[in-house]
Amino acid sequence: MGITVKELKELDKCTYQLIDIRDRIEIVHGAIAGAVAIKPEEIETSDEIDCSRKLIICCSRGKFSVEVAKTLCEKGLDAVSLEGGYIAWLIDRMNEPEEKNKAKDVEQSLRKKFKKTIWSRFTKAINTYELVKPGDRIAVCISGGKDSMIMAKCFQELKLHNKFDFEVRFMVMDPGYSKENRKVIVKNARNLNIPITIFESDIFDSVYHVEKSPCYLCARMRRGHLYHFAEKLGCNKIALGHHYDDVIETILMGMLYGGQIQTMMPKLHSTNFEGMELIRPLYLVREDDIKAWRDYNGLHFIQCACKFTDTCTTCNNEENRSKRVEIKELIKTLKQSNPYVEGNIFKSVENVNLDTIVAYKQNGSKHHFLERYDRNEQR
Repeated sequence: MGITVKELKELDKCTYQLIDIRDRIEIVHGAIAGAVAIKPEEIETSDEIDCSRKLIICCSRGKFSVEVAKTLCEKGLDAVSLEGGYIAWLIDRMNEPEEKNKAKDVEQSLRKKFKKTIWSRFTKAINTYELVKPGDRIAVCISGGKDSMIMAKCFQELKLHNKFDFEVRFMVMDPGYSKENRKVIVKNARNLNIPITIFESDIFDSVYHVEKSPCYLCARMRRGHLYHFAEKLGCNKIALGHHYDDVIETILMGMLYGGQIQTMMPKLHSTNFEGMELIRPLYLVREDDIKAWRDYNGLHFIQCACKFTDTCTTCNNEENRSKRVEIKELIKTLKQSNPYVEGNIFKSVENVNLDTIVAYKQNGSKHHFLERYDRNEQR
């Protein structure tokens, strides 16, 4: 009930349909060309699916897709699972002969085709929020996804045009990646001419058996390790690849799920590592533009290489779907009636009117409007 990537490549494309059942966030970071993205329960009823053809089901690593294919077969359809899933297809793609001058072509596209949408917004964030200063040694943290890779290329470009002296180091922390996922990261870095330094840690093993909020714990531990490894490299800042869409999604998530108004800041002082800062140079760059850059250059990345996604326990599982996916869908819906909704959400935390706020927190202390209400009346 399975088909290998090699066998897939030998099939006539007219005889089958490739169906990607991964989570939307995973698909955003990379997908097989021509695959139809759809939830398993919608396959039989969707107009996009031709049930008269062989249906090849693809998930992250070929685990969850086996059950989906089996269920479809029991209903009389010709369905098989893609063995190894998207990761297997990606590894096969990475094993193809390297294109000459790939890095140069990517850099040229950043200077020309994506100058306005990516490069100019990257430099605007650098200048607006004063993210890079003379004498800085910045650890550019690379996770293997599209966001951190474009950030690394932007920093390389910035070094060519820098008006003052600063240094960058390209750092990859391996918290326990599978051999296949690590190979993808290393191969992409080599193709893009990014000289990475890899550090080892055992974070995935530490959180693998944690039932409550393992992703939150993992993120906290990874942040600490990144600061620690950056210090070893003699750096005073770490750069993360969060972009504009991450910012507006965080604002809505805080309101709808956290009951608070907050945002993802463009830079932060570390509370545990004295003298260290976190910066987000892609703060003004849109995710769709990063995806366009990736697709234009024929690049393929992984979204997350942790053991939880590797075992496909979250593939289109409604109970485990990320709240961030729900927020993405909400913004998409709101945008249909208000095309300016994303910009308005972003600006909302820059235009806070404290005279109309019931209460707020500052430096750990909570303040209430009643503290100044009577005083204002007397004035």
